[in-house]
This record gives sequence, C-alpha cells and structure tokens, in this order.
Amino acid sequence: MAASDPPRNSIDSNKREQRYNEFVALLTRHDLSIRRFVRSLLANRDAVEDVVQETALECWRKFDDFATQNSGHEDEFVRWACVIARYKALSWQRDQGRDRLVFRDSVVEALATSATTQLERREDERQAMERCLAKLGESQRQLVLSVHSPGQSVISIAKETGQKARQLYYQLNVLRASLQRCVEEQLQQELHHG
Repeated sequence: MAASDPPRNSIDSNKREQRYNEFVALLTRHDLSIRRFVRSLLANRDAVEDVVQETALECWRKFDDFATQNSGHEDEFVRWACVIARYKALSWQRDQGRDRLVFRDSVVEALATSATTQLERREDERQAMERCLAKLGESQRQLVLSVHSPGQSVISIAKETGQKARQLYYQLNVLRASLQRCVEEQLQQELHHG
C-alpha cells in the first residue's frame, strides 16, 4: 500500500456509512407506507410500533442483499420492507398466541394481501401524480404544491403574488380537476399496458 492510500478500514467505514445513509433515506421516505401496512395487519398500537421497529432492524441487517439485487430500483424498497414486515407481524402474532385478541395467521395473511394491493395502488397513484405534475407549467405546479405546504393558503399566496384570492381559487380548482383527469388516464393506460 502506498503512503498516500487511505487505510482499508477507512474505506470500509466510509462505504458502510454511505450504505447506512442510503438505507436511512429510503426508510425515512417509505416509513409512512410501511407503518400503514403494519397497521392494516395488527390492531394493537404497541404491536404496530414493535413490528415497525423490528422491521427496520431486519431491513438494515439485510440491506446489502436488497441493494445488490435492486440497485437503482428504490421504489422496490417499500415492497421488500413490507414483505419483511408481514413476516414480523406473523411472528408477533405467534408470540402473542395466548392472547385471545390476536388474529389467526390466515387473517393476517389475508390482510397482508389486501394491504399489499392497496400499497401498490397508492404507489401507482403517486407515480401517476408525479408524471401529471411534470406536465404542468412551472407556475401552475408551484400553485398546486404551495397550497399544500405547511403554513400556506390561497389567501397568503394571493397576498404574496398580488392576485385576487377568488382568481387563485378558480385556477386551483381547474388545475386540480385537470390533475385528477390526468391521473385517472395514466392509471387506465397502465392498466391496459401493465
């Protein structure tokens, strides 16, 4: 090793830290979807929290395998994590089997199948919405997104831009209707070509 080469442990540490940051970003981005999925399987809030935490730990343990198999496919992360969550929920159910208020494995499996379908549908809708938003002009996209930002309202935007609130409400309603049609068309096209 040349004197200017960094020590091997430093390279491994940097790579591990980069991988961890990538994992945390994906987990943060999809936390709500994973949590909703687990909530659809378990009725007990404490159980949901336990299973979500166990899922996150297991995902981190297996993240190198996921990253190797799915490089460049970040959208697969949520599906992969939900498969792990499903098994963690089943495991939690078995561990709590003596409690009469837990679902049978077959019920959890049915709920998981339904939740997976809903998760996929929401993801399809999100992607369709992103494609439709990309078709809007910059000012139209900013208007639609800004009214859904914390602390923003049509009235505050009207004051900032000098436009009348009534005019902005009208524009916003037209844009929302247009986006809804676009998303529906996108989903229909995907259904026919999917």
